[in-house]
Amino acid sequence: MWLALIGAIGMEVLATLSLRASDGFRRRAWIAPVAAGYLVSFYLLWVSLSLGMPVGVAYGIWTACGVALVAVAARVLFRDPLTWRMMAGIALIIAGVLTIEVGGLSH
Repeated sequence: MWLALIGAIGMEVLATLSLRASDGFRRRAWIAPVAAGYLVSFYLLWVSLSLGMPVGVAYGIWTACGVALVAVAARVLFRDPLTWRMMAGIALIIAGVLTIEVGGLSH
């Protein structure tokens, strides 16, 4: 279940970075990695859910990790901005997801 979620996160990050590299699909070679990446990502997210992971936890972790990893990778690969405020926002997203997960464990 966790390996499927990690795979879903990785594929979503690759698909999103490919989307950025496609320059609005003007670079057609990136269309296949975008489509395949998102399809595989959703499939792996479905696998994770079908194995019993709660949807709130899975989706929260998937999105939070995706946001953080894409922001950092886009900074490195495309020189996109990554300010201290953006990093603080990422930290707040991660804190929110952890709060939801810990709250879910108490039941």
